Amino acid sequence: MKLACVVQRYGPEITGGAETHCREYAEHLSLNHDVTVLTTCAKNYLTWANAYSPGVELLNGVTVHRFQVDQERSLAKFSDISLEVFSTEASTDRQEEWFLENGPFVPKLLEYLQTEGRHYDLILFFSYRYYQSYFGLPIVSDRAILVPTAEEDPAIFLSVLKDYFKKPAGYIFNTPEEQNLVQETSGATLKHSVIAGFGIRPAAETASNEAFHRLNLPSDYVLCLGRVDHNKGADTLAVLFLEHLNRDGQDTTLVFAGPKVLELPKHPRIRTLGLVPSTVRDALLANARALIIPSFFESLSIVLLEAWNYGVPALVNARCRVIKGQVRRANGGLYYQDQSEFSAALDYLLTNPAEAKILGKQGMDYVNSEYRWPTVMERVESLLAKVWSATQTKPAV
Repeated sequence: MKLACVVQRYGPEITGGAETHCREYAEHLSLNHDVTVLTTCAKNYLTWANAYSPGVELLNGVTVHRFQVDQERSLAKFSDISLEVFSTEASTDRQEEWFLENGPFVPKLLEYLQTEGRHYDLILFFSYRYYQSYFGLPIVSDRAILVPTAEEDPAIFLSVLKDYFKKPAGYIFNTPEEQNLVQETSGATLKHSVIAGFGIRPAAETASNEAFHRLNLPSDYVLCLGRVDHNKGADTLAVLFLEHLNRDGQDTTLVFAGPKVLELPKHPRIRTLGLVPSTVRDALLANARALIIPSFFESLSIVLLEAWNYGVPALVNARCRVIKGQVRRANGGLYYQDQSEFSAALDYLLTNPAEAKILGKQGMDYVNSEYRWPTVMERVESLLAKVWSATQTKPAV
């Protein structure tokens, strides 16, 4: 088939969840299909400033067509309209203006879908919340497959999404919780959908290196891996951890590794490493006593799967239905709702290494059965074939 993948940013150096999701899908699909990625020249997800040249290039067997962002995001204006639409019953026009202000503003990409979209058999749109998906998908809805990467955050409750989520010809979800969330939002049974998730490659035999050892971390550290910002719950985790120590909880060191957007409290038991090389990242995962995920909003936690890939147990925020569901299905860790549960769970993992190892092993077994790339792509290919077949039985729009 001739396929297109539409996403807000694209490239091996782009670390966003939906962007990584798109790149991996595109590269795996390119083994059996003619795949083109339709994306922007932006690299920065806050401003959408153009960083790449517009035009066409080939990356890892995938044709990448970049469109210039016509206007960078106004952070002040976006903040104002977000406050309005998330706290009041905003009109349809104002809600749609939110998607416009969210960006990236690439009208030429929409023009391309209008003129060239019919030449693709199917078009996959990654993440519903951005300009190119919200305004682009309806143009080619008869052949559009939505990969929503939907989270239970304020945006999902915008009323304009009730009709939007009914438009695609098919859906690829990450988890049952995400599928239920989108179905509840649309108020309708979604046709042609699959819970496919994201593939994880088997871990390397060794995940220790000189750069990791130079960090001089204690052997009992616990890890929070990912963007250090409020939306990921990093500041909340720091508060929980310091209170845990104040309550004479089991002594350990909390290590944050990932791009730093906010400052965390200074404390000898909190280490903030910033963005680290992939080899160090792997070593951090492999040697941690536990992975802690404080995020409130996820459609699928890839880092949770990566921790289980090394047999590392997890401690996750129970207020996020997705990661709580992942942990329960795998029986690969514990979850918490408040300070007392956090401290008790952390103490348990640190003082019961044999039981913690069993949880990590169960997580690894779950990844082996559900989240290896051949399994994931078999689900995706089956969905693509089903949707494509359905498009052949009715005239194109």
